Amino acid sequence: MAKITLRQLLDDAAERGYGVPAFNINNMEQGLAIMEAAAAVDAPVIMQASRGARGYAGDIMLSRMIDALTEMYPQIPLCLHQDHGNEEATCATAIQHGFTSVMMDGSLKADAMTVADYDYNVGITRSVATMAHWIGASVEGELGVLGSLEHGAGEKEDGHGAEGEIGHDQLLTDPDQAVDFVRATKVDALAIAMGTSHGAYKFTRKPDGEILAMRVVEEIHRRLPDTHLVMHGSSSVPQALQDMFNAFGGEMPQTWGVPVEEIARGIKHGVRKVNIDTDCRLAMTAVFRKVSTQARGEFDPRKFLKPAMDAMRELCRERFEQFGTAGNASRIKVIPLAEMAKRYRSGALDPEFKNMTAAA
Repeated sequence: MAKITLRQLLDDAAERGYGVPAFNINNMEQGLAIMEAAAAVDAPVIMQASRGARGYAGDIMLSRMIDALTEMYPQIPLCLHQDHGNEEATCATAIQHGFTSVMMDGSLKADAMTVADYDYNVGITRSVATMAHWIGASVEGELGVLGSLEHGAGEKEDGHGAEGEIGHDQLLTDPDQAVDFVRATKVDALAIAMGTSHGAYKFTRKPDGEILAMRVVEEIHRRLPDTHLVMHGSSSVPQALQDMFNAFGGEMPQTWGVPVEEIARGIKHGVRKVNIDTDCRLAMTAVFRKVSTQARGEFDPRKFLKPAMDAMRELCRERFEQFGTAGNASRIKVIPLAEMAKRYRSGALDPEFKNMTAAA
C-alpha cells in the first residue's frame, strides 16, 4: 500500500471518531516494532521524524527504511511526518525525501528556541502550506508555545524547545486566535498548547485541570469542529516503565505524563493526532538496562534490541487499542499525492467554517 497523507488519515479518523498515535522514530528497530503492532490490530500508522532523527539516521536511510516497511506491510497505510519543522527548507527537504506530511512549527523562530510573534507564525506556516499543497502533502501548524503550566517554561527535545520564561497566555492557545490562524494558513491539522511538554518530566504530580488544560481543547473544538487537533508531548510515562528503568540501575526521578483517559477525552473533542516519543524510548531503554544487569557478559546487540522491540511493540499496540485506531487500516483506500494536489487546487480541502460555533 502506498504511503498516506496525514490529511486523508485524519479525515478518516474524524469521520469515525478515533485518534492516531504519532510515534517518533530514529531507527529500524523502532519502525519494525510499530509496524508489527499495527499489523496485529489492523491500525493505520503515523511515523514521525524530528530534525534530530533526520540528522541521526540520515534522510536517505530514513526514506529507504520507510519504503521497506511499506513493502513489508502493504496492508497498513503509513504516513511519514516531519515533526517540528523549524523553517521552510526543513519542510521542503522532508517532502523531497518522501515525507507525506510536514509540521511547520512557527510558534518558535528558526533557531527553535526563540518564541515567535503571531504574524511570523501565520506567514511562515501559510508559506509552507502553500508549497506542500502544490504536491498534495499535508501540513500541521502550531499555535501557542509548548511548555509547563507548573513552572512556565518549555522542555527541549532534540534541540527543539522554547528558552526562558514563557507567559501563561502563551502556554495556552487562544481559541479566537485559533480560528483566525486556521483561516489564514489553511493548515490540515492544528497543534495546540494546553500544558503538555516534551520529554519525560511533564508534571510533578498527577495532572488536573490546573496544569493540563483540556478545557482549551474542548473550546477550540467547539469553535472549529471541522479542524483536526493535535496533542504534542503526550506520552503517559507509565509508572511500570519508570519502576523497571530504576530497578535496573536507572536514576529517573518520579514523574507524571499525560493520562490515557485525558487523551481519550481529547479524542472525543477533535484530537486526531497524539504525539508519543518518551514512552517508546523508555520501553526500550528499560529493557536495555534489564538485559545489561541480568546478563552482564552479554555483548550481542541483538540480545538487547530484540526484547526491547518486543516491549515497544506492546506499548504501541496498547495505544492503537486505547485510541480507537485498531481495526481501521484495511478499510482505508489510499489517495495518491497527485490526486490530493488536485483536491487542494480545487479548494475542496480548504478549511470549513460553515458549522463553526460563534465565539462566546
